[in-house]
Amino acid sequence: MRLRLLALVLPVGLLAALGGSAAGAQPYADTLLSQGRPVVASSIEDDTLTAAKAVDGNTSTRWASAEGSDPQWIRVDLGQPAAVSRVTLNWEVAYAKAYRIEVSDDGTNFSTVKEVTSGNGATDDHTGLSAHGRYVRLVGTQRGTPYGYSLWELKVYGTTDSTGDTQAPTVPTGLKSTGVTATSVALGWTASTDNVGVSGYDVLRNGTVVATTPGTQYNDTGLTANTAYQYSVRARDLAGNVSAATAPITVTTSAGGTGSFVVAAAGDIADRCTASDPDCVHPKTANLVEAMNPAAVVTMGDNQYDDAHLSDFQNYYAKTWGRFKNITHPSPGNHETYDDIPFKGYHDYFGSIATPQGKNYYSWNLGNWHFIALDSNDFVKEEGLAEPAQLTWLKQDLANNTKGCIAAYYHHPRFSSGDHGDQDGAAPLWETLVAAKADLVMNGHDHHYERFVPQNADGDRDPNGPVQIIGGMGGAPLYPVHAAHPATAKIVEDHGVLKLSMTDTTFATQLIGLDGDVLDSSPTYTCH
Repeated sequence: MRLRLLALVLPVGLLAALGGSAAGAQPYADTLLSQGRPVVASSIEDDTLTAAKAVDGNTSTRWASAEGSDPQWIRVDLGQPAAVSRVTLNWEVAYAKAYRIEVSDDGTNFSTVKEVTSGNGATDDHTGLSAHGRYVRLVGTQRGTPYGYSLWELKVYGTTDSTGDTQAPTVPTGLKSTGVTATSVALGWTASTDNVGVSGYDVLRNGTVVATTPGTQYNDTGLTANTAYQYSVRARDLAGNVSAATAPITVTTSAGGTGSFVVAAAGDIADRCTASDPDCVHPKTANLVEAMNPAAVVTMGDNQYDDAHLSDFQNYYAKTWGRFKNITHPSPGNHETYDDIPFKGYHDYFGSIATPQGKNYYSWNLGNWHFIALDSNDFVKEEGLAEPAQLTWLKQDLANNTKGCIAAYYHHPRFSSGDHGDQDGAAPLWETLVAAKADLVMNGHDHHYERFVPQNADGDRDPNGPVQIIGGMGGAPLYPVHAAHPATAKIVEDHGVLKLSMTDTTFATQLIGLDGDVLDSSPTYTCH
């Protein structure tokens, strides 16, 4: 980050000429609505100058856009509709010479409230505005310096529609359990109504609020196996009014072992986009991982697109899934081989995390589980080797294992209903794992989610075989799915993250969708 000195301080007269006045020159009755609210921007200069810094109430932190590019914007969500009467802009030296202030009800269709064509920086305090909406956006159209746009603070004042509202929402209905594992309970209910608007729902476990969620589904995790829990839900509105709670329901978790923990998993993750693009998925799946609070994260290859250079890892993966780097155990996909020197960006970014045993394949333990990360690129290249060194290593690693449960992961799936289809080259890996009575095998490559029932070496249903899951829905664009295999239990053509709930003797899996919904739940399996 480059340090800049403020080179220009405007007199009050010039500020008034811009349609504003010096901040603090007179008191205002309206409420500050923007501080701490969700905010997004078209770009950031680096990850220390994020959009949230412009609404944190701290005049020593700032948002800065990418340098040398017009236009750029920053948008704050007030959380509910409001009458907007005042907007204050506290510019850093990288100010806007020309800009617009816009307001929107839906975050998509904006109308201009104020337009400035001869800005000089410092502080612009726009008062006497007459606008209404939930979203306020500042759009810089002409930079005043060679830098970008940078704000110490963006403040929006006004009066929310819910002011004076005393009517509580209706009580939610239809509360039920939609999925149960040894360590989690998924809940769903029918939405409440309100005269202004419902803001969220409190979830109560055994009479105590454990979460507040904006939607009508919630997945309660970290529970104890074979235990009864009582749940109820109540609604909140934008004014803070709270409904009565639903009649409680009792849900009992599945039987399971001790030593429980959660692992988050996905493949095909970071497209070349950032959170400023609403269609960018990997920031959203990273938020799902964070909500799971996992003990570990595993990746099934194609961590970064398209050619997986180090710069791509730094610009995209690092800003989302990279925040879990210290607990991540990655495996490579074919896109990691597309760098100018195959795997160079992958190795440079992850370092010894990706090669703890000096190779792209390695093993590690957690609880009573033995995890094996493999490089399936060695097998799909069709080099004709009778016994690749990795396969020799895998057989010895399995022979040395002392843990009671085994999970393996690599990029190319042996069986798939997706666009790439079955990967015959991966057969030696699959057959070796079946022979060792592995419990779980996870793959990517095809960009969809597919869970199979336990299968044998030939792909036939067999309770003594491993559960195979394709989890290529971590962020890259989805691929089409063809006719399902006979052993397919569930196919989902959507993005999300695979949640693994593990104990010393069992495991259960869930696919968590982008909105937090549980899109698939497996049975609880006992380790072989």
